[in-house]
Amino acid sequence: MKLHIGLLGISLVASVFSVLATESVPVYDLNSAKENDDGQQLKNLSLKLKARNRAQVNLQQQVDELQSEVNELRGVAELHQHQLNQMLARQRELYQEIERRFSRVVGTNTTIKVQANSDNQVNYSSNLTENEAYDHAVNLVLKDKLYEKAIAAFKQFNQQYPKSSYAANAHYWLGQLLFNKGELVGANAEFTIVVNTFKDSEKWTDALLKLGMVAQKQNKNAIAISLYRQLIKESPDSTSAQLAKPRLSSLIQ
Repeated sequence: MKLHIGLLGISLVASVFSVLATESVPVYDLNSAKENDDGQQLKNLSLKLKARNRAQVNLQQQVDELQSEVNELRGVAELHQHQLNQMLARQRELYQEIERRFSRVVGTNTTIKVQANSDNQVNYSSNLTENEAYDHAVNLVLKDKLYEKAIAAFKQFNQQYPKSSYAANAHYWLGQLLFNKGELVGANAEFTIVVNTFKDSEKWTDALLKLGMVAQKQNKNAIAISLYRQLIKESPDSTSAQLAKPRLSSLIQ
C-alpha cells in the first residue's frame, strides 16, 4: 500500500514538471519595443516641424500685411510732403515773379534768391502739368483705390516725364501696383529701374527689398538671398533691411 502511494506521488510530480515544461515562457522583443519608441519620436518630431512651418507661414503673412500697411502709410506721408513742396514751389514762383516786377520797376538787375526748405533734398519741378499728372496718379491709388487706372496713369507719366524729379517714386509706385496684381515680370522691371538709376532716392532700399521678394515668389531663391544680403550690407539701418533679415533667415535655414 505504501509502495503504491509512493508510486502515485512520483507520478503526480512527473506530471507537474511535464506541464511546466510544455507551458510557453513569455518573451519580450526588445528590438521591437525600441523601434516603436523611435517611431513615436519621429512622429512627434514630424508634428513639431509641421507646427513650426505653419507658424512661419503665418508669421510671414503677418509681415507681408504689415509691409503693405507701411507702404500705404509711406504713400500718404509722401503725398502730404509732395503737396507741401508744391506749395513751397508755387510760393517760390510767386516771389520770383515779384522779383522780376520789382527789377523792372527799379531798373536794376537785382536778383532775389528764394529757396525752398533747405532740408528738402529733392528738386521739385515747376511744371504744373507734370505736378498735376503725378498727383493724379498718386490719388488714384491712395484716395480712389482705382488701381488699374493708377497703373495706366503711372505708365503714361513715366513715358511723358522720364527725367522727372518724381521718376523714382513713379517707377516704384508702378512696380508696387504690378506686384500686388501678381505681374511679377513687370514689377521686377520697374523696381530694377529704381535700383539701377536712382541710387540716391529714398525708394532705393524699398525697391531692392521688393526685387528680393519678387525673386522669392518666382522661386529664384539664390537671387533673393543675394539681393537681401546686398540690402542688409549697404543699408543696414533702413527699415527695408530690417524686413529683409527674417526673409533671408527663412531662405538659408
